[in-house]
Amino acid sequence: MPGVAPTSGSVQQPSAAKEPLPPLRDVQSALRNTTETLAQELAYPTENTPGWSAFEWQVAQAVCAMHGVSAVLSGKLRWQGPAHWSQFLRDQRAHTARRYERIRQLLTLLDARARIEKVALVALKGAELHSMSLYEPGERPMADVDLLVSAEDGSRAGRMLESLGFENFVSTPRHRIFVRDAHKSPDSLGEHSDNYLKIELHERISEPLPVRVADITGLIYPREPHAGLNPYPSKAALMTHLLLHAAGAMRLRALRLIHLSDVARLSANMTATDWNAVLELGRAGREHWWALPPLLLTARYFSRAIPGHVLATLSANCPWLLSRIFRRRTLSDVSLSYMRIEAFPGIEWSQSLGESVQYAANRLWPNTELLAQRKQLAQTELTWSDSQWHHSSQARRLLRWIVSRPPRAETMHTIRAALDRAR
Repeated sequence: MPGVAPTSGSVQQPSAAKEPLPPLRDVQSALRNTTETLAQELAYPTENTPGWSAFEWQVAQAVCAMHGVSAVLSGKLRWQGPAHWSQFLRDQRAHTARRYERIRQLLTLLDARARIEKVALVALKGAELHSMSLYEPGERPMADVDLLVSAEDGSRAGRMLESLGFENFVSTPRHRIFVRDAHKSPDSLGEHSDNYLKIELHERISEPLPVRVADITGLIYPREPHAGLNPYPSKAALMTHLLLHAAGAMRLRALRLIHLSDVARLSANMTATDWNAVLELGRAGREHWWALPPLLLTARYFSRAIPGHVLATLSANCPWLLSRIFRRRTLSDVSLSYMRIEAFPGIEWSQSLGESVQYAANRLWPNTELLAQRKQLAQTELTWSDSQWHHSSQARRLLRWIVSRPPRAETMHTIRAALDRAR
């Protein structure tokens, strides 16, 4: 009974051929084993080549794709692995580099056109991390361009994007998605340089956790914006956004390893003053109670990345149960590496019994708006379009979940793509 999770799929039709899979318990074991190993290797590379089975090496490719770390691992790992594994990482690095060049050119175009149209935009997350040189071109994937615009300029910004050949493809409460050349979506695992360009236009930066909405728009949008692309007001504002984005992804069991890498790399570029600014932003009437779990998870793998006093200070703002739960959680628990569909994912983020009941009711009896979004995404997203689950009625979902606890379509789609690649 999943809600609408963030996706970055394409609109092409899936392949009909499917490789037989081992029992799902063996798939889950391989997912957890490879995910945790690769997370540790990304943070602190060793010389020890994993002793994985042939199937686990294939699953490892799927994990790299799901977590957005194929390209960065290609330059970090100290061991080679099988030939098909090394070739996959090299190919992903090349595709990511070419994709980055296309995105860079698009950002230049957007900046120029926004200046002419007198529209102020903020280029979010990956674009800002690249502008700070925290990643080399070709290290970090950018499936899309995220832009923040004021509500007053939202309509003009949309028309501007349409004048550049982008079509308003999907609209959700979170954002409007604009795509260009949507038919260009090569069938591949992970990144492909020729995938169509996508822009997500936001008027607010917020996350439902899971019912209470955390909104940090006022921290991200500059006080004195200029026409064109604007940077974040500060490193503290960027870190706050990365943490809220990660928290929202964790709630949906959709966190990616690249999200933790983003936090760790930005943290390494921050001073004590920068971190104090993050803490001050959380005290200014907007206590960041949700910031601790993503920092705890980052510190689990990048053990020297997060200052101890930051974790201690934020622990005081975080609900006790949430803090206790996430001191034990791993990346495999809160990402697509956890393959089973849950009835109430992220209910632990509720801060009262009333919120828990409201969230459970919303999951069991979704409103017409959510049902319409599901239908739209089932028709357009590649990882949803070939899934019986995403085309089922709510009643059939309930029955199927009770009887069989089905696997997540997004996870299975990527694993099958990895198996097909090895054929």
